[in-house]
Amino acid sequence: MAKSHPAQFDHQGVPQLAPWTRNILASFTLLACLASLSTILLHNDHGIRLASAVGNGLAALDLSPLARLTDTSSGQPAAESPNMRKYRAVGDYIARRYRVSSEMTTSVVAQAHAIGAEMKIDPLLILAVISVESRFNPHAESVMGAKGLMQIIPRYHTDKFGPLGGEQVAFDLQANIVVGAKILKEYLRRTGDVADALQMYVGASSEENENGYSGKVMAERDRLAQVLSQFEHHQRTALRQPAVKSLGAAI
Repeated sequence: MAKSHPAQFDHQGVPQLAPWTRNILASFTLLACLASLSTILLHNDHGIRLASAVGNGLAALDLSPLARLTDTSSGQPAAESPNMRKYRAVGDYIARRYRVSSEMTTSVVAQAHAIGAEMKIDPLLILAVISVESRFNPHAESVMGAKGLMQIIPRYHTDKFGPLGGEQVAFDLQANIVVGAKILKEYLRRTGDVADALQMYVGASSEENENGYSGKVMAERDRLAQVLSQFEHHQRTALRQPAVKSLGAAI
């Protein structure tokens, strides 16, 4: 297959072993040689003392790094943290809803939570704004010049883009979310109301536009909260099941 990685070959066409494999073989070869040497030396008086020293040295040999190397090289994926499983569940839902990459949406969900925690702003609100503004298309651009996930017009927020690399990073996932969250946080602080902050974010000037936009964002936020709640419910149920099975077996 095109995405598989063929085995490495030297100039004679013989497959080359991975470095960690060669290290393991060399280590066991050394151990075998030392063991053979100790057996030979047991046939004389001086050899007994030397063999004893060799045996003690072998016993003291620390092979734990080698064991760790074989574990990390086994190809087994590392277990996901509870937070990453949560982010992936929400990311998969978003990917199905908007028909985009689940890898990208999971990354966006994780970044929204990290940025939201740092700025003390609801990460689901950030994700809901992204849903309504760009439908999770990181390359979205409006006729008015709004760019990226959160549809920010860079020329209006040069002070926020400046520390991140300037307006040229407007399509960068993290930079776009950071600036969008800062704008939203600023409007929330200024108005003290989520609906009013969303009205300022979209630039709505009438009550009708405000209610339409804020209503869409909050409805999307509620959907994401429901997905998250269902995931957490399934997790709690899964944790309770082993305990119930153990109790039944004991009875």
